[in-house]
Amino acid sequence: MANGGERDHVVLFPFLSKGHMLPLLHFASSLSSRGVVVSIITTPANVPFILHHLPQPSDAKPIRVLPIPFPSGHFQAGIESTDSLPSISLFPAFLSASFFLRSSFLRILLRLLRSGSSPPPLCLVSDFFFGWTQPLCRRLSLPRIVFHGMSPFSMSIIKSLWGPNLPSLDSVQVTIPGAPESFRIAMADLPDTVLASANPLDPQIVFLESIGSTDLESWGVLVNSFAELEPDSFLDLFESFYRRTSGGRAWLVGPLALLVDSPRAPVADYLQWLDRQPVGSVVYVAFGTQADLPKGQLDEVAHGLARAGVRFLWVIRSTDWSPPPELEAEMGPGRIEKGWVSQREVLLHVAVGGFVSHCGWNSLLEAVAAGVPVLGWPMIAEQRLNARMVEEELGMGMRMAGNGRKEVEEGVKELMEGDKGSRTRARARELARKARAAVVEGGSSYTALEKLLEELRRVSNVNRKDIIIKLEEEEGEDEKEIDDDDDKKVELDVAEVERKMINLEIIDGISQIIY
Repeated sequence: MANGGERDHVVLFPFLSKGHMLPLLHFASSLSSRGVVVSIITTPANVPFILHHLPQPSDAKPIRVLPIPFPSGHFQAGIESTDSLPSISLFPAFLSASFFLRSSFLRILLRLLRSGSSPPPLCLVSDFFFGWTQPLCRRLSLPRIVFHGMSPFSMSIIKSLWGPNLPSLDSVQVTIPGAPESFRIAMADLPDTVLASANPLDPQIVFLESIGSTDLESWGVLVNSFAELEPDSFLDLFESFYRRTSGGRAWLVGPLALLVDSPRAPVADYLQWLDRQPVGSVVYVAFGTQADLPKGQLDEVAHGLARAGVRFLWVIRSTDWSPPPELEAEMGPGRIEKGWVSQREVLLHVAVGGFVSHCGWNSLLEAVAAGVPVLGWPMIAEQRLNARMVEEELGMGMRMAGNGRKEVEEGVKELMEGDKGSRTRARARELARKARAAVVEGGSSYTALEKLLEELRRVSNVNRKDIIIKLEEEEGEDEKEIDDDDDKKVELDVAEVERKMINLEIIDGISQIIY
């Protein structure tokens, strides 16, 4: 492929959540392997995670991690990602706190734009939750590409039914304007935020409305999916929201996890345990990094897995839960893992034949890439829409009938041993072949990324010098308000990471971590 060399530079600003960071880290690695300079802006507490999970080929250009201070006074020191929140109920407060990253972000973006040591950025890729970056980019004439971390299928439904477009809450099923006439979606499958959008005074809805408008004004949308996975009608519907506002389009460049190699960690006990299991015999059970199941619900899952009688690898977040004593003997074929595991490696392992999942989009894409069928147990956000897509649109999975031990037992048995499980397994393998084809030269995602870079090069010829000078004058007061102690704190926080993992350079006044 054509190498952009020193003239290409992309800045990434992922939301402070592991599920939002990982896809953009894979995207960063792919860009770097193409000769593109990549800068990632984040906060100090997220630097170790990024460096640990940032795959980078040896012949690629260095990826720079640029820390900015997390706003003080909002949370206990060190809480800088949604995964470290004491409760998911604090998520709205975390979103509000993230707005105060604006001054530090602007300062570092201005320095990147006028830097003489590297090419100026072609664009900024920032998360949907950082909608406040869009007006800044507009004033700088810098294309902003928004990243959602969801599928066009789910996003088109959400946008179509938002606010005044939401039918009566008494409805059982609804149609989607612009979707095929035969398509129906159950109201029970809609995200809670969509149902709440009927109340414009809800504080969370007010916030989402404000960033929703900046979303549609973005130059484009980066999508972690591939064309062959998304129903054409829903992809067209999704893009229509951007075309009518900004002329933007969706760039499907996934599955992003397939763009990079993920070397196996040879010391992982759970992988060694999988090595000893028969091919396709293990069901992998994991519910993501956000939802916490109460102990009573964990007991129900344990009973269901024991009664199903199949080998399982079950990953849980709770550190103080253990299976009921009466189940210890019955759970012999399985293994419970507390803490983080390399889910991609687990799903790619030949011993894994099924996946009980919360239906987060990252997890589903990893299942697609690995050719593993899914038993969906959606919990929060758009996961119910994802579960619907997996079962009815893609045919590579099924949904749990309930959340009791009986439903767990029956669902797992059907997935691993039943006729429906066999059909979904064959479909999952077919989609895996299409996913791999999409990311190699000539594939749909490979070609989309090529065209994205070409288009960005075309629009980057705008002279931004006068705009930058003007904005520096307008934002001068904001920069004066930045406490020098915050900068010192960043340097101190980064120093410990530096000693262990990184080299530190100072270029144009930017503390720059070179991976």
